[in-house]
Amino acid sequence: MAKGRVTVIDIAKAAGVSKSTVSLVLQGSGLVNETTRAKVTATMRELGYVYNRGAANLRQANAKSRIIGVVVNDLTNSFFAEIAVGVDMVVQSAGFVQFLSNTSENIDRQREVIASMREHGISGLILSPARGTEAADLKPLSAAGIPVVVMVRSVPGSKASSITSDNRAGIALAVAHLARLGHARIAFLGGFPDTAIFEERVGGYRAAMAESGLAVNEALIIPSSPSRAGGAEAVGRALAAAEPATAAVCFNDAVAFGAYDGLRARRLEPGADFAVVGFDDVIEAKTAVPALTTIAVDPEGMGRRAAQMLLKQINAGTIEAETIVGAVRLAVRDSCGAARRDIRRSLA
Repeated sequence: MAKGRVTVIDIAKAAGVSKSTVSLVLQGSGLVNETTRAKVTATMRELGYVYNRGAANLRQANAKSRIIGVVVNDLTNSFFAEIAVGVDMVVQSAGFVQFLSNTSENIDRQREVIASMREHGISGLILSPARGTEAADLKPLSAAGIPVVVMVRSVPGSKASSITSDNRAGIALAVAHLARLGHARIAFLGGFPDTAIFEERVGGYRAAMAESGLAVNEALIIPSSPSRAGGAEAVGRALAAAEPATAAVCFNDAVAFGAYDGLRARRLEPGADFAVVGFDDVIEAKTAVPALTTIAVDPEGMGRRAAQMLLKQINAGTIEAETIVGAVRLAVRDSCGAARRDIRRSLA
């Protein structure tokens, strides 16, 4: 058997049927009875066979496809739209096109999408993994010689290249900033607790609270969907705690914007009555009212770097994993009240 390549003949031998029967199953023919169809389908799944509809002829001619798969977990978050723009800038200039898909945090949907992309002969994959993604989900890709770059969220145990932000350092910057402004009851809002990125950011929160001499109130670590709706719900819980928070570090900017909504629903004004810090620095952060103080990670730049990493492997014809942890910085604006305090000091 060729490296990483399972053929129709391999399937036929393993299932104990003819090559033509396997072909009929692949074509969805009604000439195959259900028992045989189920047996062939199970064998294909066990051997990791993927039917390449779109690129079979190209591969036979030793040619490469010009398609890059890009799969993200939440395209409703503008952060991922900015990443996609960065990817497109690089792959388009290199003569490739991107095949973009959204999984909405559904691991089964992710598997279906990746299988479909493989059928169309993608040259490589950039993946922001859905919750529950494991190293085993990426193994068939590397076995087939398809380069993968994992971005934003890491996949523990995976040998794929990855590009992430310095999550611990970013949250630590945010907590330290709020502590310097005099806040002691600082909440951490948003994120799914069953993801590595949540653990990293909460780890940064805990370390920075200790460094600032502040006690961590477990009731103020409030997981939620990393979305605007999740942020609105989470800030409500932070305000309803026995010792209500006066400030919040948010899992991402979408959660921060939701916190704005939740505060205003309670007749509180972000930046004046309650301090809010986000994470990502999406385009809307600068134009929000008040402008959002956030941890800047340059999502478009992350997309460019992810594409460059992938193209490097495609052009080299080898898969050598690289790991990049992008630097972050604190972008201070109005949502934590710092600008107002500076103005008051200058007038004093």
